[in-house]
Amino acid sequence: MPILGIMASSKAVAATSYVAVAVYGGASNVYPWSAGFGTKYTDSVNGPSYAADVAFNSAGTLIAYGSGQTPYTISFPWSPGFGTKYANPATLPTSSASVYTAWNPAATAIAAGADGSPFIYTYPFSAGYGTKYANPATLPVDTVGGIAFNPANTAIAMSGHNTTPFVTAYPWSPGFGTKYANPATVSTYNNYSIEFNPAGTAIAMASAGSVPILTYPWSAGFGTKYANPATLPGSDSYGVAFNPAGTAIAVASIATPYVLTYPWSAGFGTKYANPATLPSDGQGVAFSSLGTTIAVSGGTTPYIQAYPWSAGFGTKYADPATLPVGSAQSVSFI
Repeated sequence: MPILGIMASSKAVAATSYVAVAVYGGASNVYPWSAGFGTKYTDSVNGPSYAADVAFNSAGTLIAYGSGQTPYTISFPWSPGFGTKYANPATLPTSSASVYTAWNPAATAIAAGADGSPFIYTYPFSAGYGTKYANPATLPVDTVGGIAFNPANTAIAMSGHNTTPFVTAYPWSPGFGTKYANPATVSTYNNYSIEFNPAGTAIAMASAGSVPILTYPWSAGFGTKYANPATLPGSDSYGVAFNPAGTAIAVASIATPYVLTYPWSAGFGTKYANPATLPSDGQGVAFSSLGTTIAVSGGTTPYIQAYPWSAGFGTKYADPATLPVGSAQSVSFI
C-alpha cells in the first residue's frame, strides 16, 4: 500500500503559526510560519526516523507522529520547539508498516491506525497516553491509514483499508459505539486521507480509485455521495483538506497539477485555477488556521511548498532555507 498523506485539521487559531512535515526516512521538520518559512526548529530527540504523518493539536501545544518503526505513535509537547517525548503507550500498535495518527478536537484522545489487528488504537491523552480504549465491537476490515474525529467529538472515521468499503465510522463518546452503516456508494479502491468539514456536516476522502475524491453529507452517518467535481484529479489522491471557513476543499494528487482546489458549499464548485508554480508532487495538503495559506507536501524536492490563499492561489512562497531530507508524506499547519 502506498504511503498515505494524512492531513490534520486546523480547528483553532494559534497565536503563532507553525508548519510541520512528516518525512519518511528523514528527521522531523517543523518551521515557524509568518508569510513564509522561518528557520527550521531543532529536530526532536527520540523522534521518528520514518514518519508517515504528523499532527498538531488545535491549540498548537502538542505534536504527534505516526511512524514506520516501534513505538509507531510518538508525541511531544510543543512550546515552540520539541519538549521531552511523552512515554510510549502501554499497549503499542501492532504493525509491519507505517502507523497514522490523529488528535480529537480537544486533544483529550489520540488515535493511531495500523495494519495489525485491531487496526485502530485509541488512547485517552492528558500529558501522556492513558490506557487504550476498548476495541470497537466491529473492527475495521483491515489496515487503517487516514483518521478523523468530527468537530463535535461525537464520531471517528477511518480509511486506508485494502478492501471494500474502504471507509469505517463509529460514534465516539469517548470510546467506540456501534459502527455506522457503510456509505451506499463507495470507492473502487483504497481511500487514503479523510477529513470532516469544519461544521461537521460533510466528510471527504482522497482515493486511489477511479474517482480520486469522494464526499458525503454527514449527520450521524453517511448521506448520499455528492456529485463528483467536473474536473477530477488525474490519478491517485493522498491528501484532502477543507479550509477553516469550510468554503474550499483541496486535494493532493500524484498527477499534475498535484494540487486541485474547489469552492465548497454542500458540493463542489468549479475548480480554481492551478497555481502558477506547481508543486513538485502531491502527498499531503493543509490550510493554515487562518485560512490564508495552503501548503502541499510531496515526494520530490523541495518536499514542502506553500502559497497564499484567498479564493485561489497566490505566488508561491520561497522554499525553506533548510529543506526536508526525504519524501514528505504529510503536512500539518497550525
